[in-house]
Amino acid sequence: MTTAPDRPTRVAADLFESASVEGARSSRSAKQQIDHWARVGRAVSMTQTAARRRVEAALAGKLDERELSSEERIVLDAELDAAISEKGRTTDFGARLAKRGITTVALDDAGVLTRYHPDGETSPLG
Repeated sequence: MTTAPDRPTRVAADLFESASVEGARSSRSAKQQIDHWARVGRAVSMTQTAARRRVEAALAGKLDERELSSEERIVLDAELDAAISEKGRTTDFGARLAKRGITTVALDDAGVLTRYHPDGETSPLG
């Protein structure tokens, strides 16, 4: 059986670091650990059990999470953590706040603490 070649992809830094640590415990490289987690997650996601349907109902707000078993709550928490992490990586909070007229402070590309004004002007701090 031949396998398809790996394709390059980006992985969140926190996942890579966690995979490095966990992989070392299991005698796997970080890549092998991420592959392992992905395969386990895929299997769990594809399994349509009653427990999975209950977790999906809780995610959709159709079932109170207090009605889930402790194991179901672990899956719910993992799903929520993944969704929040993805939203945090893909949301430009500075742009959203600027649209609301809010000045923000953040590090610029050079690492300088900078004030970002809603009109697009910037001013370094300190």
